[in-house]
Amino acid sequence: MRYDLVIFDNDGVLVDSEPISNRILAAYLTELGHPTTYEESIRDYMGSAVHRIHDLILERSGRRLPEEFDEVFHGRVFDAFRRDLLPVAGVDEVLRGLEAEGVPYCVASSGSHERIRVALRKTRLYDRFGEKRIFSSQDVGRGKPAPDLFLHAAEVMGVPAERCAVVEDSPLGVRAAVAAGMDVYGFTAMTPGEKLAGATALFSEMEELPALLARTPEPPFRSGSDVA
Repeated sequence: MRYDLVIFDNDGVLVDSEPISNRILAAYLTELGHPTTYEESIRDYMGSAVHRIHDLILERSGRRLPEEFDEVFHGRVFDAFRRDLLPVAGVDEVLRGLEAEGVPYCVASSGSHERIRVALRKTRLYDRFGEKRIFSSQDVGRGKPAPDLFLHAAEVMGVPAERCAVVEDSPLGVRAAVAAGMDVYGFTAMTPGEKLAGATALFSEMEELPALLARTPEPPFRSGSDVA
């Protein structure tokens, strides 16, 4: 293994939460008078902290979301997680493999600490991380695409940025990892590869990840418009 730390995003990488949370978000925004489709929610908000929702709605409509928005939205999401959430297929085997090789790993997510814990407990992944290897955008001043969260996780874990690999599935997350000076592996289960420009490599099934982490990286992925 070439890395001293593997940093996983949570939503869409460890747990299959993006379809659930974006359906709820699109429905709630529409209910509040901001018509939003599921596809638009994925495009605009996937991988971002909740403050981005407030910022974009205010920018586009000139109206602020209600004060209770976060509480209501998270309540609906957590209820759905407790009923329906599943781990991403194959991720438990990836974590077991890293443990067998003695490679530390952690989670660094735009979601709140509560959201991360609800998701990991429901999917029975929590015990693989524990309290000391869970990092949230709440821990830093700026969420993704700023590099702060990944740099914070690496610092706490005691690993230089250049010795870290990030596993991400959103454009914002890839941008954050690149800005942090880390290799980043783009998971394309929900996001087309061309939207993850800058990723060290792309993969569509978790079973592909261990081999990617073990090999010498090729030049970062570029979108079709960037290829000569």
